[in-house]
Parts: sequence; structure tokens; C-alpha cells
Amino acid sequence: MTTAHNTTPQYPFTAVVGMDDLRLALLLNAVSPAVGGVLVRGEKGTAKSTAVRALSALMPAVDVISGCRFACAPAVPDPGCPDGPHETGAVEERPTRMVELPVGASEDRLVGALDIERALSEGVKAFEPGLLADAHRGILYVDEVNLLHDHLVDLLLDAAAMGASYVEREGVSVRHAARFLLVGTMNPEEGELRPQLLDRFGLTVEVAASREPDQRVSVVRRRLAYDADPAGFAADWAAEEDELRGRIAAARELLPRVTLGDAALRQIAATCAAFEVDGMRADIVMARTATALAAWAGRTDVREEDVRQAALLALPHRRRRNPFDAPGLDEDKLDQTLEEFGGADEGTDGDDDPEPDGPDGGPDGGGPDGGGHPPQEGGPEESPLPPEAELPHQQDREAPQSPQAPEQPGQAEQPEPEPESAPQGGAAGEKAAVGATEPFKTRRLDVPGLGEGADGRRSRARTAHGRTTGARRPQGALGKLHLSATVQAAAPHQRARGRSGRGLVVRRDDLREAVREGREGNLVLFVVDASGSMAARKRMSAVKGAVLSLLLDAYQRRDKIGLITFRGTGAELALPPTSSVEAGAARLEQLPTGGRTPLSEGLLRAHEVLRVERMRDASRRPLLVVVTDGRATGGPEPVVRAGRAARLLAGEGTASVVVDCEAGPVRLGLAGELARELQGTAITLDELRADSVSALVRTVQGNRKAA
Repeated sequence: MTTAHNTTPQYPFTAVVGMDDLRLALLLNAVSPAVGGVLVRGEKGTAKSTAVRALSALMPAVDVISGCRFACAPAVPDPGCPDGPHETGAVEERPTRMVELPVGASEDRLVGALDIERALSEGVKAFEPGLLADAHRGILYVDEVNLLHDHLVDLLLDAAAMGASYVEREGVSVRHAARFLLVGTMNPEEGELRPQLLDRFGLTVEVAASREPDQRVSVVRRRLAYDADPAGFAADWAAEEDELRGRIAAARELLPRVTLGDAALRQIAATCAAFEVDGMRADIVMARTATALAAWAGRTDVREEDVRQAALLALPHRRRRNPFDAPGLDEDKLDQTLEEFGGADEGTDGDDDPEPDGPDGGPDGGGPDGGGHPPQEGGPEESPLPPEAELPHQQDREAPQSPQAPEQPGQAEQPEPEPESAPQGGAAGEKAAVGATEPFKTRRLDVPGLGEGADGRRSRARTAHGRTTGARRPQGALGKLHLSATVQAAAPHQRARGRSGRGLVVRRDDLREAVREGREGNLVLFVVDASGSMAARKRMSAVKGAVLSLLLDAYQRRDKIGLITFRGTGAELALPPTSSVEAGAARLEQLPTGGRTPLSEGLLRAHEVLRVERMRDASRRPLLVVVTDGRATGGPEPVVRAGRAARLLAGEGTASVVVDCEAGPVRLGLAGELARELQGTAITLDELRADSVSALVRTVQGNRKAA
């Protein structure tokens, strides 16, 4: 466990430059933990983690029962606490904990470990708490939350929904309270989150590095000053931290008196309906956020600007969208909805609705800094507490651009005019990118055999979860106990061990863990022919639609994906292997076509990419998907070189599928020849569809076995 309280002072929250949305979202959760946490999305190096870690120092301290490992509150102790029942005793005050969940954490580290040996032999529930217990009444911080294993995500979802964690091992169960503020950070380039986990975060914000030189200078100077003298830097900002801590406490005290009027509630409901969000959680989160915004501004009534800001924080990650759309909100539509259902209650009496006193809208009238920051050389002073007039309502943001609409079948059949000249920087004969046809549900393409890769939903593999297929001695820490195998191993030795009572005498050597079979995620590497023979508008639109469908399938099956294109004189790694299928879809949309068909170059580039990925992650098995009509026309002896490259891939055991894009009444069958060289399977675009009658998976496996 890592907490925010150690010998080195944390970087002060008030010293964070810019990022108003992020700071506001974190502060609103500090005011009202019921808002439900924050998901911070942004590129690397934008101080996401720094801001989140700094939040814990601003949270009020909590009272706990001395000696309770589960942080029970003295006033209302958990009746089911494993350390209970608690007697009236010593109470201690401790800072709010921030617990970090590593991406590679095990299930036992998250939920806790139960000593099965003692449970079987002594009937004792010897339980070692996990990170969920440590985070109770505190902050649970998950960096790179989008890379978290699926089964850990499921455990987080359960705990967040129920406010409790359950640990069960072969009928032995332990339960403890686990209510925490969930804060996650992620880089969207590395893949998106499952919708179920997205919905658990109350708010979401997008962060990016400033493009203003003065602000960047200020960031660097402050960071260098902190690194040189953390204690001195923290002392310089202590007054601002105390002031912010006091404002949070005041807002918390005011929060129960804030009134959410019927007009504001109608606006919230209408906004959620207009953006077609699923379920009712969005309405509830918006209501709590708008209420917290009013308390933060020092008011007891919720206004239209609070509703608007709440929508901008609570809805972007919940709006109905396909996996390739970036989160966002059409602000013009939002304003139109708020205006249509307008009439938010506009205040009460002067005592309950104090107006800002200062010219800058600060509640204390002390200017934008509320007391002033230490002056920073080379950069503007930053306001740590955005007062009401400074709340980032994002008025000047542009509405997100909608993705390119899929091309209609009628449009795809229109002939594309030949360009008069090649685009700037393009090759002669290059054609502009065309849109993809509507994606469809594809059949599952999987890798033959039994793997041991990361949890996913594609190929068979030995995993920590799934159906039990056998038992074995534990390899390291005991995972899932195989009870019957353990009893069978211990039974012959009971007399020799002097068993006299009803309990089974179990030794560590008797323990057996379950061997389970589930599904793994693979590396799906697409090699797409973008040559002139594929450039006919109708055909390339269909090809892009097929690849887009396969990308969607890869997203659902938790795969990594890569994209290689070949045309003209060479091949290009358009997308290095990544978990972000959104990036793959974007690169595919921009793909131009034209020129010769250097098939061998595409296959050789695939061989090199797979070689490097094998060194990085040997357990993740690859699946090569070649999308081509099979022609080879680029370079000397193109057909011979393509055959050699295919045999090279086949010799290393790479599972391959060739999607045959040949069209017309006369077919040469070149894609089928390529598939035989790859020892893979050739399928047509029609056979790729899930409703096709061909048994694609069995064919792939059968061909591999025959080879």
C-alpha cells in the first residue's frame, strides 16, 4: 500500500498550474464524497497523478477505533467487521488514507487473503486485509486504470456498488465494509475502459499540457523548486493549503442546507434524457454535483450554471456512443436543452445566497488568489480556488467533432473520379481516403492451442478464472483451492498424523490449487493491402468496413491490435501494437490507396513487428490477419518473395487468416495460395460475417492441425 503521507511532503494542490477542470472535480469530491469519484483522462506527463495525490492532504482527518484494521468509525462501527465486535475503547484520529492499486496487483492483494490451511484444520478465519480494507473511508487511486485486469475491475465494481468486499474461499466467507472515493487516471492512447467501470466514476475530466509558453514556464519552475527542496516548497504554500482546506470544510458544512429546486431537477432530468445516457446514475450524479457546486460557491440554491457545469463533468463518459467515439458533449445541444427547460430557481434571501464581495468574485473579496500566492518568477500567479466567477463553464470550447459518417451503400457504388495529380507528399496515382461501410458482427477468429496470456475473450488459455479442468500443487502462493483434490491428498495420512478429532489434519504439502481454463486476449496484427488493385471505391469501402468490424471485435475481446499497410514500394507500421482500438480506427479512416502491391514487404514488416512483441510479452500469442486480394506486383520477383515471407511466418507458428478481397466474375484465387503458404485459412468478406454458414473457427483450427 502507498499512502500520501510519508516523510517527503506531497506536491501542494494549490501549486498545480492550470487544469481548472481537474482541480474543480477533485475539490467537489472533497466537498461531497457522494459525487462518486473522478476519472482523469489525458496524455502522459500532464501531472494527473500529482494532482490526485495532493488531494489526500486536503481531506479531513477521520476518527477510527484503535486497533481496528478496517477503520471502523467509533460512532457507527461495522457490525460485521472481522475485528469486531468492538467494545468502547480508545479512539484515534488519523489522516485520510490514499491507497494506490497497482496495475499488476493480484486478487488477494486487492480483496485480502484467507489462510485456507488454518480454515480447514482449525476452523479459524485468519484473514489478512487487502487494499479495499485499507481504502475504507479514504481514497482508492488507480493509475492506468484502463490497463487493470478484467477480474480486478469486476471486484472493484462489486465493492463500489455494495460498499463492502466479500472474500470467499471454498465456502469460507469474510465480509468487511469498503466505502471509498474512487479516483483513476488513464491515457486514452493505451485503450478505453469498459462501460460498466466508466459508469462507476462520478465525474470525468480531460487534461492536456498547456500550449501557452508562460504557463509551461511556471510549471517547470515550480517543479524544479519542489524537487530541490520539497519541505521548503511545501512550507511556502502552507498558507494556501490551509485556506483551501478551510474552504472545503465550510462547503461541507453548508452542503446539507443546499436546496435542489424542482426547476433545476427538471433541467438535470431533461439533459440526461437528451443525451440518451443509460440508467439513472447520471441523473443522481448530476444532482449531487450541482449541489456540491452551489456549496462550493457559498450558496444554498442550485442555479442553471451549476447544472451546466455538472453536465460537463458527469455526462461525457456516459453518453451513448460506439467504442470508436471519443468522449465529449455537444455544448450547443446542452445549452439548447437547458434553455428549453430553463427557470432554475434564482436564489432565496440575502442571508442564504450571499453575493461575492470582491471584484473578482472571490468569496472573501481578496482577489483571484484569495490571499495571494507566493510570486513565481517567469510565470503568472495561479488561483488555487476558482471562485464562482472563475468556475470553468467551458463556454468557449468547441463542440466535439462527430466521427465521419459511414458511407451508405448507394454512395459506395458511385465511381470515384481519378485525381488530376498526386496529393502533396503522396505517390503518383494515390487516391484519397474513402469512408468505411457499416461495421458488422464478425465470427470469432482465434489462435489454436492452449495459451497462458493475459485474460481476455478470444482464444483458449490457462487462466486464474474460468472452468476448472484439474488440480496441481501450488506454484508459489496458493490461488484457487481445489477442495476435493486437497482432501484426497490429505486423507491417506490422517492416522500417521495422529488425527483424533473431527477436524482434518492438513499440511501445506496437501494443498492443491485448481487448474482453470478460460479465454485470453491476443495480439491481432492487421496487414492491409492499400495498393491500386484495392483502390476501387466500392471495394476499399467494403475492406475498411471489414477491418473496422474486426477492430470492434478486438475491442470486445480485450486484444492488443496493430496495423500495417502496404502499397507503392513498401510497408508502413501505421499503428504499433496497442490496446487502443480507437487509434486503429482513426488510422484506418485516413488510409489512402494507390500504387503497386508490395505484398512481401507487408509480410516481412509483420514478421519484424511480431519478433519485437514476442520479446516484450512472450505469453501473448499473435493472430495475423492479412486483408488482400493476393496480388504481388512490387519489387523484383514479387510472387517468389511473397511466398518466402509467408513461409517464414508459418515456420514460426504464427496463426494466420487471409481475408480474400478479390471481386468480380473471374477470380484468380491468389489469396488462397497465400493462405496455404502461411499455413492459415482464406475466407471471403462474406464468410467473415457472424451470420455466415461457414464454420470459420473449426476451419482455422483444422488447417493448423493438418499442417
